[in-house]
Amino acid sequence: MNRKIICLLMATGLGIGLLQNTLAQSTKPVINPPPTAKDWTNLGKLPDWSGVWNPKISDQDKQAKTNMPPWTPAANELIQFQLAEEKAGRPPPLFVNCLPEAMPAWMLVTHNAMEILFTPGRVTLLGESDGNRLRRIYTDGRAHPDDPDPTFHGHSIGKWEGDTLVVDTVGVVPQAYIAISEAAGVPNNGDMRIIERIHLVGKDELHDDIEIIAPNVLTKPWKTTRIYFRQRARKFDIVEGVCLEGSFAPGKDQRGNDIFVPVQYDVGGNRIPPQ
Repeated sequence: MNRKIICLLMATGLGIGLLQNTLAQSTKPVINPPPTAKDWTNLGKLPDWSGVWNPKISDQDKQAKTNMPPWTPAANELIQFQLAEEKAGRPPPLFVNCLPEAMPAWMLVTHNAMEILFTPGRVTLLGESDGNRLRRIYTDGRAHPDDPDPTFHGHSIGKWEGDTLVVDTVGVVPQAYIAISEAAGVPNNGDMRIIERIHLVGKDELHDDIEIIAPNVLTKPWKTTRIYFRQRARKFDIVEGVCLEGSFAPGKDQRGNDIFVPVQYDVGGNRIPPQ
């Protein structure tokens, strides 16, 4: 700040508090600076990840049998119970109440498509399943916050190493699952870190090499790869999915307005057809 302005503030009795506040505002960093023309041009140098990507579910199932995470004894006991229940036809649901699958379960076990958007300083992953399936990976050189507020997908920063996007994610809520299927998984219980290396393998195959560090449920870091394939014909698009929509039916209010009416459920959780 200009020295003359500082002297004027002090001389007019505006006080040290206002001066400190003014100084803090002037030194606060810009989080999302406006992109330059060069920033937009540089996007054209990145690999082509456009289109719709589907997970290779058969490989997910294979890895659930051949690449089990190094669970702690307590976590392994829960996993074995869940797998036994799943085999018996009683799969325990992990993803309920329309909460997000969260990280890393989204990338590990999703059965839904996604698309990837490149903009200056950021890579955005949009999932098909629900409106809250969204990842923002910041590539503008910022660091993680000193004390990030935990969220379902965490705080992700990335950097390009050639054509590979290296992503570091922290700040995931402790309730988020490390899942090996839609019926078997363990909450990470905090202090988790996820490192990904996302890259093309051929024209229409994308690999996400994942390393998960979760000291409260894993005895050592776990490495796995998830495979996505691009719809070559490019005749498909991401569609809207709303998790709670199945819990409502179209109806009318007393004034004739179109509204959603809650669907009634019986004690067993089954929906009761409208009369």
